[in-house]
Amino acid sequence: MLNGKTAIVTGSTSGIGLGIARELAAQGAGILLNGFGEANDIAALRTTLAQEYGVPVDYHGADMRDPEQIAAMVAHAETTFGSADILVNNAGIQHVAPVASFPRERWDAVIAINLSSTFFATQAVLPGMHKRGWGRIINIASAHGLVASANKSAYVAAKHGVVGLTKVVALETAQTGITCNAICPGWVLTPLVQKQIDAIAARDGITEAAARAALLGEKQPSGAFVTPEQLGQVAVFLCSAAADQIRGAALPVDGGWTAQ
Repeated sequence: MLNGKTAIVTGSTSGIGLGIARELAAQGAGILLNGFGEANDIAALRTTLAQEYGVPVDYHGADMRDPEQIAAMVAHAETTFGSADILVNNAGIQHVAPVASFPRERWDAVIAINLSSTFFATQAVLPGMHKRGWGRIINIASAHGLVASANKSAYVAAKHGVVGLTKVVALETAQTGITCNAICPGWVLTPLVQKQIDAIAARDGITEAAARAALLGEKQPSGAFVTPEQLGQVAVFLCSAAADQIRGAALPVDGGWTAQ
C-alpha cells in the first residue's frame, strides 16, 4: 500500500515509535528511524527491519530539541530516499511534579521535545509534500491531549498543544493531498510504563500483575494496555485513501479513558 513512500518516525528506536515504524514498513514504506540508543543496537535494528520487510531503512540522530537538526533530518530523508512522504511525530519525554515545584529546565525540555519538535518537523516536511501533492502528518498526542492528570503540567500542556497544532495544520492543508491527524493513546506497555508498574509493585508490596491492574484501573476502563502494533495499524489506516477526508482529528486509542 505504501510502496515507494518514505516515513520519518521520530522516537522510533523503541516503544510506540518502533511499533509504528514496523507497521509502516510492513506496508512497503521506507523508514527513517530516529531516537536514542547505542550505535551497535541501532545498526542491528536497521538491518533487522530492512531484512524483515524488504524496505530501505536509515537512521538520523537528530536531537528533537534542536530545530536545525530536525530540518537536517528531513533533508537527509529527502536526499537519501528521494522524498519524505509520511511524518510521524512521536518523540516524547515525561516529568512528573506539582506545578509549584516543577523544575524550569524539565518544563523547557518537555515542551521542546513533545510540542516544539512537532512544529519544526511539520514545517520542514510541508514544502516537499506540497510539491508532490501528497503527504501524511501523524502526531502521537495522548489521552493527555484531551484530558488532564495532576502533576503532569508540562506533558498535558504539550499534548494539548499538539492536538491544537494538528487542527491548524489540517485547516491549512485542507484543499491539498496532505492530511494531518493526531492519535491519542492511553496506557501503552512501553519500557517507561513498565518502570512505573515496577515502582508501584515495590512501593505497595504487591505483585507485578496487581500493580498492572492498579495502574490501568485508575484511568483505562478496558483494563487492557494499548499495544504499539495497534497504534501502528491506526497510523497505516490514516495513510490510506480511506482516510483522505479525515483531517484534524484527535483519535483516542485509550480503552475508554476519555469516554468517562
